[in-house]
Amino acid sequence: NCSCFFFFFFVFLPFLGRSHVLLFSQIDEQYELKAIEKEKAVVALPPKEASKCHREDLAKAFYVDLQTGLSEFAVTQRRLVHGWNEFVADNTEPVWKKYLGQFKNPLILLLLASALVSVLTREYEDAVSIAVAVLIVVTVAFIQEYRSEKSLEELTKLVPPECNCIREGKLQHLLARDLVPGDIVSLSIGDRIPADIRLTEVTDLLVDESSFTGEAEPSSKTDTPLTGGGDLTTLSNIVFMGTLVQCGKAQGVVIGTGERSQFGEVFKMMQAEEVRTGGEGLWFSCLIMFTGWLQGKQLLSMFTIGVSLAVAAIPEGLPIVVTVTLVLGVLRMARKRVIVKKLPIVETLGCCNVICSDKTGTLTANEMTVTQLVTSDGLHAEVSGVGYNGEGTVCLLPSKEVIKEFSNVSVGKLVEAGCVANNAIIRRNTVMGQPTEGALIALAMKMDLSEIKDSYVRKKEIPFSSEQKWMAVQCSPRNEQPEDVHFMKGAFEQVIRYCTTYNTGGIPLPLTPQQRALWQQEEKRMGSLGLRVLALASGPELGRLTFLGLVGIIDPPRAGVKEAVHVLSKSGMSVKMITGDALETALAIGRTIGLCSETPSAMSGEEVESMEQGELAERVGQVSVFFRTSPKHKLKIIKALQESGAIVAMTGDGVNDAVALKSADIGIAMGQMGTDVSKEAANMILVDDDFSAIMNAVEEGKGIFHNIKNFVRFQLSTSISALSLIALSTVCDLPSPLNAMQILWINIIMDGPPAQSLGVEPVDGDALRQPPRNLKDTILSRALILKILLSAAAIISGTLFIFWKEMPADKASTPRTTTMTFTCFVLFDLFNALTCRSQTKLICEIGFLRNRTFLYSVLGSILGQLAVIYVPPLQKVFQTENLGALDLLLLTGLASSVFAVSELLKLCERLCSRAKKAQAHQEDV
Repeated sequence: NCSCFFFFFFVFLPFLGRSHVLLFSQIDEQYELKAIEKEKAVVALPPKEASKCHREDLAKAFYVDLQTGLSEFAVTQRRLVHGWNEFVADNTEPVWKKYLGQFKNPLILLLLASALVSVLTREYEDAVSIAVAVLIVVTVAFIQEYRSEKSLEELTKLVPPECNCIREGKLQHLLARDLVPGDIVSLSIGDRIPADIRLTEVTDLLVDESSFTGEAEPSSKTDTPLTGGGDLTTLSNIVFMGTLVQCGKAQGVVIGTGERSQFGEVFKMMQAEEVRTGGEGLWFSCLIMFTGWLQGKQLLSMFTIGVSLAVAAIPEGLPIVVTVTLVLGVLRMARKRVIVKKLPIVETLGCCNVICSDKTGTLTANEMTVTQLVTSDGLHAEVSGVGYNGEGTVCLLPSKEVIKEFSNVSVGKLVEAGCVANNAIIRRNTVMGQPTEGALIALAMKMDLSEIKDSYVRKKEIPFSSEQKWMAVQCSPRNEQPEDVHFMKGAFEQVIRYCTTYNTGGIPLPLTPQQRALWQQEEKRMGSLGLRVLALASGPELGRLTFLGLVGIIDPPRAGVKEAVHVLSKSGMSVKMITGDALETALAIGRTIGLCSETPSAMSGEEVESMEQGELAERVGQVSVFFRTSPKHKLKIIKALQESGAIVAMTGDGVNDAVALKSADIGIAMGQMGTDVSKEAANMILVDDDFSAIMNAVEEGKGIFHNIKNFVRFQLSTSISALSLIALSTVCDLPSPLNAMQILWINIIMDGPPAQSLGVEPVDGDALRQPPRNLKDTILSRALILKILLSAAAIISGTLFIFWKEMPADKASTPRTTTMTFTCFVLFDLFNALTCRSQTKLICEIGFLRNRTFLYSVLGSILGQLAVIYVPPLQKVFQTENLGALDLLLLTGLASSVFAVSELLKLCERLCSRAKKAQAHQEDV
């Protein structure tokens, strides 16, 4: 039996070993497949959902040990599902192909067809001008598309290149693009957040989220799970990609990377967003060119003059004048510190009737500033000056007495406490530290007390925390006083708990419930004004402090904003504030700049989100302040305004504004405080972050539209006159009053310097007072058509009169007849150009010397006409002869009639307008 046992053991042992190896291999494969499936099943958590999770729930959801982090195997598998932590814009199509794609536009094809017809009829000048106009339109459209792609590329720059991550129990320095959901990231001061992270460990963490939420004040963070929902801006245990750690340190779990982060949402919205283009100037140019071409083509078969008349009939100078007008407008705005990235936007500004503005950094300076003081003995003071500098004063109310150092003991002690219980430093007007503490240092600088901090040696600090809501320092005076001094600042309800006395003129008095109630009421009053209120106290120990008073801090409005809002409102434009701040702060700024009335209409981001788009479009016009908004809310507001028929300009400086900037008809970014993303998404940039510069931009937009109208009036009245003159002579079987070369000369004047100088007419100072025009309004309004026909009638009548007067009895065409008729028409043309400089104002009001370019152009045309009449070689070319002085005087007097008629028409329009206003005023009374 034993022999049999050993026989079987030795014979089958190898086979048994192999089966066990095979079995173990199968088990390992199954385990690995399950592990892969488990890792691939991990999904990114929405911030609201992650904010409610406890540490244990996060660990289970992401299959991660919060102490040791993920394994390399887990990272590899998760990256297969979630990809790299980066944004990838679709730039696969070559640049040249994108440019050629712009030629698929039907209008572009139609213009190219008209250029081809011009070539076939040998109208080479028309063909070149049309081709130039096509290139301009195509290039502008291509640049617009290219800028859109650039704005997407700028988002990638917000992801920091490196970060600190715990993997396999070790703290590793990695590229941020390597992160996957479930990674454990360590954060410290100065770090830019590499992904959306749910915090699990926090130590005095303050995060600058101004580029995401629009709030100037750093957000205090915690690791405590939240119970309620709330807006993204209120999630205190979540930090978002691209924001900046300003103070403290933390550790957390990555819950969203790349396009699955909140910045990824912004990225996807920007990819999906189509830009509504204004560009009415170029559309007008295409429309007028096409109309003129149609006029010329229909008339070519009717006239014996043929091609030369067609050249004069087509206003090919219009695209050049429109472009020159827009470019000069851009250059004028650049001198006023406004950069325009897309030419057509300048003219579109004239249609803008709603300006939506972000608060922080746009309407306000994004610099926390103390504006009010209330001492413990009831003294009130106001603080002037904005920013982190010593410019400004502290004045007692109502006496307006300026306080310096300790000239008032109560104010001096209050400011001293704020300066000593402080970790901020101001260097070159820039704060290093918390903005709120920087505001207290700036306050001390205004009172010449910024060096008071050096009078103490700090022994101990109790840092601020969101739970205790105060910070305190223990110091010993350098003057060898035996007792240490404690200084405390923080929330009033917390600081007052440590106080037993209050200061009155330097003398501590016992604290009473009545005094406590009085200061509490004062704290609520200051809070209702949108101020962040800090209480300050000092004393020998924390349990025996002396209450010193309250300071009110706010991010104040920029200089000139109030005046700009007033002027824009007077001109018919509605200004709306869209901010991530709380209602009280938003309303306080709104009232200060004149945006809100006593009963302002405000709407929260949650209300915006809950409304249907149609309902929001009906209500949005009556709302002046939107608060607690996110990028999605801003986009929805812009869309609702556009649906209601508004032409919307949006100003902003943060990443949170980028989508709205791109969606708006006119996106306006801030040059200094603006992020790269906002600048790329915008059409215009305010170099000095000056909101009031928008007034100049709007003024330019309106002025440019009027200049284009002036040129159109001049060209069409001249074209109609030339066409009608030849038509009448042909129908009446009369010789042609003008020969081909004379018509070409008239075309040079019509499209040359005199005409183009109308496009550079300086902007009328009254342009800003005029209401925004309707986007659907065409240049050829009824009033303009009437003026064109009236001018054309005057030119035709006067020229036909001279032609009839100089025609011999045999009705033959002589050099004198054509010379007199030709010169008469040219002088009519120049007088017509003079009156076309303004549609509403008399020439004596705007001044003859205001547009020197026009004067030089007219003088050159007159000299050219005299050369054509009196220089023998030119006489042969143009078939002219010398005219006498009396002839020139007669022609000048007759030609000036078109100027007189137009000026009288302006005067009549003004008198009628005043009569209507007076009648309307009487009816209102």
